Amino acid sequence: MIDLEKATLAFRTLLSEQLQRVADIDTTKTDFSKKEKITVGLIDGDGIGPIIMKQAERVLNKLLSNEIAEGKIVLKRIEGLTLENRLQTKKAVPDDVLSEIKKCDVILKGPTSTPMGGNLESANVALRRELDLYANVRPISIPKENIDWVFFRENTEGEYVLGSRGIDIEGLSVDFKVTTDVGTERIARAAFDYAKNNGKKYVSVVTKANIMKKTDGRFTRICHEVAKDYPDISVDDWYIDIMTANLVNPEIRSKFQVFLLPNLYGDIITDEAAQLQGGVGTAGSANLGDRYAMFEAIHGSAPRMIEEGLGEYANPESILRATVMLLRHICLFDKANALENALDSCHIKVTGTKDGAKCQAYGDIITESL
Repeated sequence: MIDLEKATLAFRTLLSEQLQRVADIDTTKTDFSKKEKITVGLIDGDGIGPIIMKQAERVLNKLLSNEIAEGKIVLKRIEGLTLENRLQTKKAVPDDVLSEIKKCDVILKGPTSTPMGGNLESANVALRRELDLYANVRPISIPKENIDWVFFRENTEGEYVLGSRGIDIEGLSVDFKVTTDVGTERIARAAFDYAKNNGKKYVSVVTKANIMKKTDGRFTRICHEVAKDYPDISVDDWYIDIMTANLVNPEIRSKFQVFLLPNLYGDIITDEAAQLQGGVGTAGSANLGDRYAMFEAIHGSAPRMIEEGLGEYANPESILRATVMLLRHICLFDKANALENALDSCHIKVTGTKDGAKCQAYGDIITESL
């Protein structure tokens, strides 16, 4: 009974914290078109992170040389977000590192490692919470198959918000999933606004509401309530299991346009989508909030590549695709288009093995073509 009472108290604490989190949400938005100076934080991360980030930094210095010289753009290197430092401080994001991050407007971040088990939270999860980056946006394009998808994944709730706060009791483990009205409404509105502003007519809500009746049920209901404000956009529901099959079904997959998903499902299915595009090394990701934004590759730190001595063969395309998204977010549209065109026309093959080109060679071609 003592363990049960402790577990009950812990759950009460979690509920109180989540209610306070919702109450503290600030919806004040940053207008980057009106900012006189924008600070871009650069974080290497772990594993292959420093290798691919080196190429992203080269590209930014080339593209933004005038803006940097004029003081309109500041590239700020942020050290310390490494697995070793995080394990030593026992914090997903050490306090001094978080303080430096919050001095930036946007972040370009290499992949970070998260150990299996234990209580060390994912750095990404912690940053999404601390910076309130509620919208994870991942575009996928396969022109030859008429595929043009954009995934809007809720980024601060679901299974991940309390992923390191589960309870063990008498041979029983319990984790928690959180869905709120305000959290769902803002990701839904972000997805529908994107559809409206980009000529999309079709939004697909993807859940498992037939099983997760409270959390996914709430997510689905609120998405449909938001949809009423967008009468020109069609919305339908799919379960996550069948949608994973739909993405590999050539008969129907090209009809999908915008996907709207809770956190865990969005994390899983966007990797599948990236693989269809050409691999997780080809896809970038945006984590957007009202004040801050963070851009990153969708893949992990690839420790196996480092262990096998293949780090220099890592593909930087994903982090460079994320850089395109960053440039658009801060309203440098011409710069974003220039980089995207360079990436689209680059035919060098980086495979992650010695059979392909090196990361440096890919960066050389992109930088020279700008």
